[in-house]
Amino acid sequence: MEPWQEEGEMLMKKNQECHPEKRKAKLPQGAGGAGIELLQEQEASPFRHEVVQTEGHSFQDGGEMLGHGDTPSQESAGAKLQPQPNGFRREGPADEEEQKETAKEQDPWPTLDDTVLGKDGSPTFPEEEMGIFKRPIKKDVWLTAERRYEETLMRELSEMVQNVVKSSSWCERHGIDDTIIALNFLALPVGFILLRSDSLFPFLLGLIILGIAHHTITVKGSHLASHRTLVESKSWGKLWAVFFIEVCSAFTAEQGSYNHVKIHHGYTNVIGLGDSSTWKLPFLNSYIYMFMAPIAVPIITPLVAIGLIKEVELKTAIRTVCCMFLGLYSHYWLLRNISGFQTVWSALSCMLVTRSLLAHPYIHVNIFQHIGLPMFSADKKPKRIHMMTHGVLNLPRNPLLDWCFGHSLINCHVEHHLFPALSDHMCLKIKPIVSQYLKEKKLPYNEDSYLSRLKLFLDKYEELMVHAPPITELVGIQ
Repeated sequence: MEPWQEEGEMLMKKNQECHPEKRKAKLPQGAGGAGIELLQEQEASPFRHEVVQTEGHSFQDGGEMLGHGDTPSQESAGAKLQPQPNGFRREGPADEEEQKETAKEQDPWPTLDDTVLGKDGSPTFPEEEMGIFKRPIKKDVWLTAERRYEETLMRELSEMVQNVVKSSSWCERHGIDDTIIALNFLALPVGFILLRSDSLFPFLLGLIILGIAHHTITVKGSHLASHRTLVESKSWGKLWAVFFIEVCSAFTAEQGSYNHVKIHHGYTNVIGLGDSSTWKLPFLNSYIYMFMAPIAVPIITPLVAIGLIKEVELKTAIRTVCCMFLGLYSHYWLLRNISGFQTVWSALSCMLVTRSLLAHPYIHVNIFQHIGLPMFSADKKPKRIHMMTHGVLNLPRNPLLDWCFGHSLINCHVEHHLFPALSDHMCLKIKPIVSQYLKEKKLPYNEDSYLSRLKLFLDKYEELMVHAPPITELVGIQ
């Protein structure tokens, strides 16, 4: 017997003594040698068979659970098994040239079918779950694949919404909201005339009409104008933004649009950027902030605008000051000359009452729908669909608030953050589609009542409004 055959026999005997469960396979005709016999024993090992079968099953299950109908092939799930001339199989290419060809064919990125979901809904790696490492996958590579999946979700939802928008008329896209704003402008003369009455009821009715009209024009009108959703023309959109934000609301259009559209919408609930921290006044206690401070909103708003003017160009600053003065003085002049107020202080007091009539729900809505929800760090913020679904909340429908503030700020705030270019009525129209899609994909769709949020903020005011909320780590996203 040749020396190499003796060594093979010794190795085979030791292997059988250490692993009696292994069974010796027969050699095919034309093949010989203890070295090949040992290789055949390893190939026939039941553990070897279990690894291949279990891994293939895991990948297939993962594809089905994530909504992918195609079952991944063995090439994508693991190393390629190649037939050999003697009837055996071995893993991997035979030489360097085959390795290069195989590397070109294989996708360097893992697919969504390479993972399964755990009991908590977070992605798990099949190799880690089974205790084997067929082909190690870096977790940062998996995150890239998951982000592609998130982009796919957003793309699918966008296509569904876009189909609804295309099938909608101009009246649904813009006309209904424009009509609501126009009706409030038409109600202004009625309110100013009622204030001339010496009777209490007509006088109070005039205050209510002016207060509702003011908040509809300044909140609903300014919000839609900042997103350029009042009209389809961009040039007219900029003009309406200046009118509603600067003339009617006494604020700067550039800074208002930038802080709201670019920062708040672009970085929703990202700490240090769009985390709604501008609404926090830590030096006030809960009851003063929630019930007394809103009265000062008409005074604070132009003062804040003056402080922001230094950040814009000189000609823009001059325009802003002129527009703000025009809006405030027009209100004062109408009270003195149409409503018949005799003194300066009486006219200014009426301005304060009408401009702060709905300031309490205005402040509450702005903090209820974001603060207290998951927060993110700037370097680890999730993709858009997860950011908006986790960090935004819808309030129930309310006829008064829906009319004055708009659906996008009340009961369709999630839809508005996902699709900010849509008007209030269009957000209401796509609401069933968005809510159903998010629930089908197991994504959050936050909803809560006004009174429930009010109680939460009164109970946890220190935690939510004084101290910075902790960053929330979303499993499988960050």
